Amino acid sequence: MPADAVAARAAELRALIAHHDERYHALGEPEIPDADYDALVRELRSIEADRPDLVTVDSPTQRVGAAPTGAFAPVTHRVPLLSLDNAMDEAELRAWGERLERLLDRAADDDAPVRYACELKIDGIAVALSYVDGVLVQAATRGDGRVGEDITANVRTIGDVPGSLAVPLPGRLEVRGEVYLPLDAFAALNAAQDAAGERRYANPRNTAAGSLRQKDASVTASRGLRFWSYQVAAADGAPDLRSHSEALAWLGGLGFPVNPELRVLEGIDAVAAFCDHWVRHRHDLPYEIDGVVVKLDELAPRDRLGSTARAPRWAVAFKLPPEERTTRLLRIEVSVGRTGRATPFAVLEPVTVGGSTVEMATLHNAEQVALKDVRPGDTVVVRKAGDVIPEVVGPVLPARPAGAAAWVFPAACPRCGGPLVRPEGAGNHHCTNEACPARAEGWIVHFASRGAMDIEGFGEERVRLFVDLGLLHDPADVYSLDLERIRTLEGFGEVSVRNLAAAIDASRGRPLANLLVGLNVRHLGPATAQLLARRFGHLDRLAAASEEELAAIDGVGPVIASTVAGFFRSEVARDLLERFRAAGLNFAGPETAEVPPLLAGMTVVVTGAIPGMRREEVEAAITTRGGTSPGSVSRRTSVLVVGDDPGASKLTKARELGVPVIDAAGFAALLETGAVPDVGAS
Repeated sequence: MPADAVAARAAELRALIAHHDERYHALGEPEIPDADYDALVRELRSIEADRPDLVTVDSPTQRVGAAPTGAFAPVTHRVPLLSLDNAMDEAELRAWGERLERLLDRAADDDAPVRYACELKIDGIAVALSYVDGVLVQAATRGDGRVGEDITANVRTIGDVPGSLAVPLPGRLEVRGEVYLPLDAFAALNAAQDAAGERRYANPRNTAAGSLRQKDASVTASRGLRFWSYQVAAADGAPDLRSHSEALAWLGGLGFPVNPELRVLEGIDAVAAFCDHWVRHRHDLPYEIDGVVVKLDELAPRDRLGSTARAPRWAVAFKLPPEERTTRLLRIEVSVGRTGRATPFAVLEPVTVGGSTVEMATLHNAEQVALKDVRPGDTVVVRKAGDVIPEVVGPVLPARPAGAAAWVFPAACPRCGGPLVRPEGAGNHHCTNEACPARAEGWIVHFASRGAMDIEGFGEERVRLFVDLGLLHDPADVYSLDLERIRTLEGFGEVSVRNLAAAIDASRGRPLANLLVGLNVRHLGPATAQLLARRFGHLDRLAAASEEELAAIDGVGPVIASTVAGFFRSEVARDLLERFRAAGLNFAGPETAEVPPLLAGMTVVVTGAIPGMRREEVEAAITTRGGTSPGSVSRRTSVLVVGDDPGASKLTKARELGVPVIDAAGFAALLETGAVPDVGAS
């Protein structure tokens, strides 16, 4: 690139980063995800490394955050509230560790490994809390690292932040920490937005930032914000603290919340393993994280190591794979599912999000498209968290092309041409054509899914091919599939056809509850299917049951009773059942007497994999014995079962609450006896 073009790009990057710094740090209203921002900063740093003459005193690489907006009173930090340099992968983490160990310049005969304090990088807002003689007197935002904004009134509403210390402490104390919004509080806020027909909040971090900037502190108080402390910035009356971990333990004694996932590890290999664990387990937590903060645990060398203009040399932030990115929305299309529901989705320029390439993302329904105001041609923020279906969060409005028109929901089904109808008061459009091939495809894919009949080889693309060729019309056709015809199709060899036949044959013996799930009866989920299979013991008896008989069963209720009874009275159901019977499917449920309710009244939470059992089999083993198996630990939890590769947060929560913890062997004993064995999980 010519020298003048490089200089122009550097100037463009400085302006872009400064704009996004103000949106993020000063206004709490970022326009782009962190990963896109990080890419801009890294590009500018690369240019400045090659061309030092282009480094300016006001370059974003030489400062932190953004200047306060003036909406709140300014606060000058006694100790600068710096940012952190990033390590984007394990190689960069190890390179940082090597640099740190060189800078420490230990004596030649000192071969003790470096001790690192590793903390979760909470995706929230940094705040500085000031106490005088043990009483909170001020809370401030980061701002530009030297001057922040006074948000004391709002922070006082956060229950985790002590108004006065648990232990008297003379003089001045400054504590740094992160304000965040738990996932359950975020979900509750969005549920309220949905009920009011208002636009959903984009993500917990942005919502927390907006909540802290409210002029009315009562609004902040209603949002459910929480706080973790992570640093003693200054303390007149502190004891002789030699390490970061000692300092956090001292803060805990004063009444500050300290994140329980803190670990002190020896050597960079252990640090890399810790970071890898949280790459895989970030979604086990009840709050969002975007990385791991790694710090030299020993405090004494920190002053000697010092800082750059924006970050300390003794700490680094290992960033997890981004779960939000921007890309271009090419067009909006509509898919029709097994119930006829028509769902709009975005077709995107491919982008890597959450470790995988995303080309399509859900837009939920017509109302959400309108509320988000996303239009073909927009640059949009796409989010993918773990196994959750990717979704479009919203548009980057400054990047909207001129003349971009609002999208209008189509009137006709894209597959069959039938009308798409949205009844008054309903949240979704539906295709009303019972014979719509898209509905058949969705039903067959659902029938063959792991939660139902678990038939390998019936993914969406293959099922669509079979439907288009007239080989499948409904789930019962799976058992009379013309395999000879399939052998003639491109891409189907003898091995693939043989595997398909074996998978179909294996499904004939699946439990009755799986078949009930596969029938696609509205409101009939796995737990109720297991309940009905146990209660009636045979599909014929269930099909003959009246609505009143079903409604009288504890755990069923009138809505499920009506839909189940209505389904089995239909001609479609009668035809399916006879064809399933002819195909040799299992209609018999478990005998109630064979599985006594040993776990009645017990709440059994499972984390990690139980050897020899699939997740649905573990849940069934609990529920068929009368227990319940929610996804999180609470005070009502009777026991936590810890299998292979468990999530740390559930185990930590169980220990905090005094919940008994057992391993896989203990789980087997629990299922056998109904009593919690006195066996600890390792």
